[in-house]
Amino acid sequence: MMQALLLAAGRGERMRPLSDAIPKPLLEAGGRMLIEWQILALARAGVTQIVVNTAHLAPAFEEALGDGSRWGVSIRFSREGDRAEDALETGGGILRALPLLGKGPFLVASADIVTDFDYAGLAARCLALEQGAIDAHLVLVPNPPYHSRGDMGIEGARATRTPPLLTYGNIGLFAPRLFSGLRAGRMRLFPWLYDAVDRGRVTAEQFSGRWHNIGTPDELFALRSELERRPIAGGETY
Repeated sequence: MMQALLLAAGRGERMRPLSDAIPKPLLEAGGRMLIEWQILALARAGVTQIVVNTAHLAPAFEEALGDGSRWGVSIRFSREGDRAEDALETGGGILRALPLLGKGPFLVASADIVTDFDYAGLAARCLALEQGAIDAHLVLVPNPPYHSRGDMGIEGARATRTPPLLTYGNIGLFAPRLFSGLRAGRMRLFPWLYDAVDRGRVTAEQFSGRWHNIGTPDELFALRSELERRPIAGGETY
């Protein structure tokens, strides 16, 4: 089974001042930390080997999550530093964590999204990566109000930059070979990944279910209210 990297290194500038003292993924909604919703979803899908990258308030993650055993998973940390300024962006964070992620395809997701996306459904896409048919697979979502222009489209099963465009849902599968030859350091995933998209090496799917990318205090408070009204299925304690 594939391993997963949960991205948790940034400060979360739009979440300030809440994220000044508590890393954004450790803020709570529905009685759980945001990152805990992701850990539970991965565990339900059988993904039990998880790496968490950290920088801003890094020790807080190790204290809050431990080794992951209470959720039935194993958690290791890819520490990029102790300050928000040390964070390497998404691409750089993946590069830094590669030695911990093994030789097979791996899942990358933001630690601060809350979704009922079923990660088990990515197994077939993982096989396509293992066989070399593609180098990455991305989950796209309808454009939220704060990102109305979108990121990518879908033609057949392939990701494209042709409109209509959807938003990258911060969930993706990647083959280690995609990052071969890159030098470690700060690097954004986009626009770098567009080259692989243009070469037809990236597939995509649209997910239209519940998906929250929590960026501001107002969005956090709204999520708390929604989870009180409509809990996410499968959020039981492991």
